[in-house]
Amino acid sequence: MFARRTRRPGAFCPYWIRLDPQGYLDLQAPEVTYFDPFTERRVDGLDATQLRLAPIKRMNPPFTDPRYDMIDPNVRRHGDVALLTFNLVNYGKLPDAPERVLARWNSTEIYSRIGGTWKIIHSHWSYIQPELKQTGS
Repeated sequence: MFARRTRRPGAFCPYWIRLDPQGYLDLQAPEVTYFDPFTERRVDGLDATQLRLAPIKRMNPPFTDPRYDMIDPNVRRHGDVALLTFNLVNYGKLPDAPERVLARWNSTEIYSRIGGTWKIIHSHWSYIQPELKQTGS
């Protein structure tokens, strides 16, 4: 039931991979909170999240033929709250090169049923096994 009511978990991915965050933003509640590897602090609210993601629309990607694999999506529903977790692998072709992995993500999306519609109230993105900086010495 949750999947049908949200259009499909991860339905924003075809837009996101083409650097169009609007499909993702349309799923968010006004009080959404958001983290990604490039934010130093939590982003609070839909307006702030829209501002945070707006530069993506103006990016000119260095890759072509973008695609993604959504791996092992898992939904846990508890009443009017649902937790969606998944891994996402982005692929694309750089100039004069074969397709390659561009990014590998962990994602956690928390949905709440608000007025009969499932909306994202929290979103957290992190890299899968990120490269850690070595400290001096």
